[in-house]
Amino acid sequence: MSARRKARKRALDFLYEADIRGARALDLLNTRPAEELSQADYVKELLTGVEEHHIKIDELITTYAQGWDMDRMPAIDRNILRIALFEVLWLVDLDDQIAVSEAVEIATELSTDDSAKYINGVLGRIVILKPSFAL
Repeated sequence: MSARRKARKRALDFLYEADIRGARALDLLNTRPAEELSQADYVKELLTGVEEHHIKIDELITTYAQGWDMDRMPAIDRNILRIALFEVLWLVDLDDQIAVSEAVEIATELSTDDSAKYINGVLGRIVILKPSFAL
């Protein structure tokens, strides 16, 4: 498993825990000892980016996740989408298809087959429409 995949999964852990606890993922990160975290820099970059852009990210999920209300969407899927959308829309040094592929792989591993297909569809629509977004 690549170092970035490990970081994505660790960031997902923090976002999921934050969702369940009603806390900030960055606050949870800061309570953990540094030696407990592999790829701490990229984990922090992902969590900071998702938090910084959470309004736009959640707006896009709500708009393009047809048939799913954010509250009804499984927390794991919602947070996989958040990480991937941050990577696709705000990380210029990462190819969009890598971000989408990683999100689908993580969903396949941690959620359901249906989730992976659904996440792929949502992200695919957003990647196509990306040039038209005012960020």
